[in-house]
Amino acid sequence: MKEIKQFDVVILGGGLAGIYTALNIDSSLHVGLFIKDKIERGSSNLAQGGIAAEVVWDEAKIEEHFEDTLKAGSYLNNVEATRVLVSEAGKNIEKLLNFGVKFDRNPDGSLVTTLEGGHRSRRILHAGGDDTGAKIMMDLRAALFQRKNIDVFEDEMAIEILHNDNKALGVIVINQQNEEVYVLANKIVLATGGIGGIYKKSTNEKIACGDGIAMAHRAGVIIKNMEFVQFHPTGFYVEDQIGKTFLISEAVRGEGGILRNIEGVRFMEKYDKERMELAPRDVVSQAIHREMFDTWSDHVYLDITHKSKEYLMQRFPTIYKHCLDNGVDISKDYIPVAPVEHFLCGGIETDVYGHTSMNNLYAVGECANTGVHGANRLASNSLLECIVFGNRVAEDINKSKSTFGKIDVVLPDMVFTHKKYNFKDIRVEIRDVMSKYGFIVRKEDDLELAKKLLSKHYANLKKINVFSRYYYETLNMVTVALIIIEQALERKESIGCHFRLD
Repeated sequence: MKEIKQFDVVILGGGLAGIYTALNIDSSLHVGLFIKDKIERGSSNLAQGGIAAEVVWDEAKIEEHFEDTLKAGSYLNNVEATRVLVSEAGKNIEKLLNFGVKFDRNPDGSLVTTLEGGHRSRRILHAGGDDTGAKIMMDLRAALFQRKNIDVFEDEMAIEILHNDNKALGVIVINQQNEEVYVLANKIVLATGGIGGIYKKSTNEKIACGDGIAMAHRAGVIIKNMEFVQFHPTGFYVEDQIGKTFLISEAVRGEGGILRNIEGVRFMEKYDKERMELAPRDVVSQAIHREMFDTWSDHVYLDITHKSKEYLMQRFPTIYKHCLDNGVDISKDYIPVAPVEHFLCGGIETDVYGHTSMNNLYAVGECANTGVHGANRLASNSLLECIVFGNRVAEDINKSKSTFGKIDVVLPDMVFTHKKYNFKDIRVEIRDVMSKYGFIVRKEDDLELAKKLLSKHYANLKKINVFSRYYYETLNMVTVALIIIEQALERKESIGCHFRLD
């Protein structure tokens, strides 16, 4: 007999987008929060720099944030959504404070702010110096576990969306006992994060396989702007390392860090004379890529040695310790860095209330394409996107709660195999293909080759239907990789973080 669970609302994902949405849902509603791994894992916990927000209502400053966001996104941003993002920042920061989040403060009690690339003003709030994501998530998890209306399920992965007549009805979940569970709900929120796991090197955890995007794609939901994969300019470089890469925060350049090539020469003036190291990430990543090519090297350096050791230990405690543990004293030594996959600017198409193209299905956070990032995300707008649109999703759900009731659905007769196939080689090739052909610089022939290689794996995986997290992660990886390649082929011009060499 199939196990069936029912909630008013189901949220997939335990990062900032998922938890913040859950906390803002009316306490009279029963919420099921499903997380495929441990709640402490995920990209939100790794965010160092901070969260961009004008916390005091100042129309001129909010307009500046709006303009900085559009400029960074090459003006491909959704203007309405971007306006919502910057104008509702302050009230959602206030909500975070009320939930118990402790941002860094000055001696006079005011919130500390810093500067990052693409911003004209110091509007970045941070916590724990450079440990912002971990601190925010720790405080929000404490608030979450006090909520009696929210049930949290760790190590339970949703694999398919249940739907009928373009209406989402629930999800199929693999539980901790590797059993099939049908989870029904009046509203379903995808907050499943990014796609870093499809690249050899990423600032994301390897569990970021684009699960929500792939599930939505299989259900016929519209996916857009997937070609806009942002590469962070300054991942900590370790020779021959693959997997999760330690991030050297944008804030290091915001506090005066200088980029130098392998020969010790400062180079950003050649690429963006006005903004130099504080240019948006697409500009800096492409500049570093060119500089590495010209100097026959696989990394460059970030120089912050003009700051005192005491300042660096206080402002960047996490970065200082990590670098020191790896033989680099950032008060004396240049930091070896290279671009790595960091953030997906596209995803599941939504409106300003998180509605997708399927009824009763929402998307929020990195898996969503709200349109606020355009062709390239402005630094520290990612955490802001999670809370602004997470709050809007929750408000929209709360308004419709009077319509909630028992879900009547004919469960699909899914046929699974339980054989223990090994998909390791497929995963390795997906990451190799994307890191070689879907990286910073792209060419038509390379993209066509990538499509051919990935299509072969996709076809083979679709021939079987294995009931395991390992299988579905692999299927999701190749699905998302293919969408990125196909949409990169469709966009012929270079813009933002999509750079076509041809």
